[in-house]
Amino acid sequence: MVKSGKTVFLLLFALLMTARTACAQDVALKTNSLYWAAATPNIGVEIGLSPKWTLDLGGAYKPFNIKDDRYARFWLVQPEARYWFCEKFEGHFVGLHAHAAQFYSGWNGTIYDGYLAGGGVTYGYDWILSPHWNLEAAVGVGYARLWYDKMPDGPCVKCTEDEFRNYFGVTKLALTFSYIF
Repeated sequence: MVKSGKTVFLLLFALLMTARTACAQDVALKTNSLYWAAATPNIGVEIGLSPKWTLDLGGAYKPFNIKDDRYARFWLVQPEARYWFCEKFEGHFVGLHAHAAQFYSGWNGTIYDGYLAGGGVTYGYDWILSPHWNLEAAVGVGYARLWYDKMPDGPCVKCTEDEFRNYFGVTKLALTFSYIF
């Protein structure tokens, strides 16, 4: 799992380096403060495609434990196409997002090792704070399919159960600071 997360972050970093060559006011470097509040490093880039359309590419990676007996390690990517009602990086927008993740978590003596994939719709608003800084709030609802191995936290390999869940509800929640180039 660690190699997968490193690969995702290296790809996002490479994308950021190539996106820097785009025109002014067409690229934003972003981070979601709600992920940071949950001790989850994250980064994103939003690229202007036209006066009212952008492509938001975000990812998060949590490689460490909070406590020895409770942990949630994961990587997550969540691309989104956005339509802006005024102009890009300003005011109201709606979006269509997808998400994919790999997780390894454990609590109450049970380990969950698996994946999720799905998508949803987003509504958000972006406030201009200065010529280069913006604050964005967004909420998305949608679907996620989770499939995972569930096992006791111990050496019992035969005790593994394959399980899955379908989730409908909030799939995106963001309070994002962005720097617009």
